[in-house]
Formats: sequence, C-alpha cells, structure tokens
Amino acid sequence: MDARSIILRLREKEALTSEEIRWFASGLADGTVTDAQAGAFAMATCLNGLGEAGRVALTQAMRDSGDVMTWDLPGPVVDKHSTGGVGDCVSLILAPALAACGAYVPMISGRGLGHTGGTLDKLEAIPGVNTEVSEEKFRQMVGALGCAIVSATGDMAPADKRLYAIRDVTSTVESIDLITASILSKKLAAGLETLVLDVKCGTGAFMDNPEDAAALARALVDTAKGAGCPTLALVTDMNSPLAPAAGNALEVRECLRVLEGRSEGVLLQLTAALGGALLLAAGLATDEAKGRSMIRAAITSGQAREIFAQMISALGGPEDVSEACLPEAPVVLEVCAREAGVITKMDARALGEVVVHLGGGRLYGGQKLDMAVGLSDLGRVGEPVKKGAPLAMVHAADEAAAEKAAKAVRAAITLGDVAEADSLVLETLQ
Repeated sequence: MDARSIILRLREKEALTSEEIRWFASGLADGTVTDAQAGAFAMATCLNGLGEAGRVALTQAMRDSGDVMTWDLPGPVVDKHSTGGVGDCVSLILAPALAACGAYVPMISGRGLGHTGGTLDKLEAIPGVNTEVSEEKFRQMVGALGCAIVSATGDMAPADKRLYAIRDVTSTVESIDLITASILSKKLAAGLETLVLDVKCGTGAFMDNPEDAAALARALVDTAKGAGCPTLALVTDMNSPLAPAAGNALEVRECLRVLEGRSEGVLLQLTAALGGALLLAAGLATDEAKGRSMIRAAITSGQAREIFAQMISALGGPEDVSEACLPEAPVVLEVCAREAGVITKMDARALGEVVVHLGGGRLYGGQKLDMAVGLSDLGRVGEPVKKGAPLAMVHAADEAAAEKAAKAVRAAITLGDVAEADSLVLETLQ
C-alpha cells in the first residue's frame, strides 16, 4: 500500500478497505504520510465521504494508532464532547461538576478549529497552565480530583492529533466522517464507560440545519456504540453564542462566574442538561431531573469551583484561580445599538471569525494566540436591546483591529421588532 494509491481510490469515490484505512492512520502517526498527502486525504474524504464502514474503520484505526487506556476507579468513567460552537465553554464547568457528583472524567480535549474556540486554548489562557501532561500525571489527577482536562499525549491517538491540525488549515473541518473519527478516536482511547455528545446546530455550528446536525449525532452515537461505548447525543442550538463572551480568557471569566454562582444563563442551563443526561446514563441519577439538580447543587455548594481550582493548580496554574489572573486586552471598544429593537438574528459563525481575526484563533498551523482578545457582553436571539446599549464589547490588541471588528459585529447582529428565543435542546438521540 502507499498513500498515493489510497488517495486516488478515495478521489475516484471507491470504498477503501479497513486495511487501507488502518495503513493510512498508521502513516499519519509515524510520519510515513506527508502533510500534503494528509491534506489530500482530508479533502477527498470531505468531498466524497468514507461510508459507514469506512467511518468506523477510521475511528478505530486512529484510536489504535497509540495507547488505549483502561481504568480501575470506584465510580463510572464518563465524558462529554461538543462538536464546537461560539462561546461554548461548557467543559470547563461540567467536568468538575461531574467529579463532584461521583463520576470520573478523563477529558481529552482539542484546540480551536475554524471559527470555534478550543477547550485547551481556553484553559491555557490562565497563566502557567500546561495541558500537555504525561499519562502518569493524567491518571493521578483523575484519581485524586475526579477530573482532568488535557491534551492527548503523544502516545494517544497520534494519527488524530496530526490530522486534526491539518483539517483546521485546509477547510476540511465540516466532514461528518472526519468529525466523527476525530472525536471518537480520542474519547475511546481514554477508556470511557459512558459518553454524552453536544451536537451543535445553527449559524455558529459546523452543521447549520437540524437535519445535518441529527445526521452527525446519529453517526457519532452509532459509531461509538459499535465500538462498545454507551453514548447519547443532544442536538443543541448554536444560533447565538452560548456564553455572553467569545475569546479564550473572556470565556474562562464567564466560567468562573458560573462556578461562583454569579451567572445563571443558558451556559449553566446547558451544563445542567448535559450533566443530567450523563449522570442518568452512568447510573448516578435516577432520572434526568435529578441529574440536573445534582449538577446545579455541585455548583451552588462550591464543590465544582474547588475541584476546578485544584485542577488548574495541578496543571501549573495559580493555586487560587480568579478573574484577576486572566490577561486583559489593551483596547476595549463598545459597539452600541444605533436603534432600539429585538435581536432577530445573529450570525454566530461571523462572530467567531471576528475573534479569530482579532488573534484569538488560528489562521495557520502553529499560530500563537492572543488569549486576551475577543467579544463580551453578547446577547442572544430574542433579547431586547435599547438604543445606545452595547451589542458587544470588542477586546483588541489595537484601535485599528477594534474598529474593524466593530464593523463585523454590527453586520452579524440583526435587530427587528420581534423574535422568539430558540429552544436550547432541539433533540436527544440514543
């Protein structure tokens, strides 16, 4: 076998064998496959697809390209994954809340893709935090704290780690096959017993209509179950940024406000919904309502906040993380509404791109991020806005970047007379 012949067959819409896919994944891991060949494979997959059997084969091949963990813990080993949205920082709140409820959460996360922020990037906005830890330290943190949010080690799903970075810079992020294999190869390599998936749908999601989002959710659930991991998926709204902020440090600030009981918006609502469903599936709650109340109680009691602080300290961050630790942009510009109205539409993807072009996301592989930039004080579809009130606050490195971002924000938010707020959870698949 060789990479060229495999890419050619995929380009010609021929079904690849599991052996060919396994060979290619192995080549991604050991460097036999070049970056150019990996990009061609990703583009051919994005255009032509792998088929159901090929998707399962790629998932398993990337999982098996490195170490696969097993656990011996006194509680269920669970995790959550989101397909990516704007202002989606649920993981930073949910992981410690689940740990406070008796679950163990070995959360292997990724960096930003396209217009969406990455959980690891957000964590590393906290000074000193390093999410690249050894397997020994990862195990120690999960056992002692109940959760750890880290990057995949070099020995875990290395094929995905390589392909993940290439997808981000080759416009091949949206492929259902590549999304499914990427998400599940890391999750299955972590040795999970139960998984909940947050599949985003709307203007800020990779799948902007309910049919495509449901198709992705079904592909994820079926593939994970086929590999022996009980999984459910919630299809959730991404027509508005989930948090009232987008940008690495700004989103961490919002998470701290939720963990400290100072914010009870949709970010907390979705955290409780995902956590409640997962606690039920893992046998820690008798029903979803009980599970949701357990998540809220973990936050209200301060337990989740304490576990989060311990995790940050274990990753090299400050012992008592707070908003004061976070970097701040030198320029903050208020984008005011020129008329009163109701937010009838938000182009959440465009708002995510604003953050990327401010320097908070990557336009090329290896780009160093500005952790302080982004948007804050964002509303949601259905919310009223007074004339002169802020549509958003732009946090930028300089005045020119702030002014450019402000124009893009105005173009992304539409005001009108009336609009209904979107339902947060659109569908649940098991």
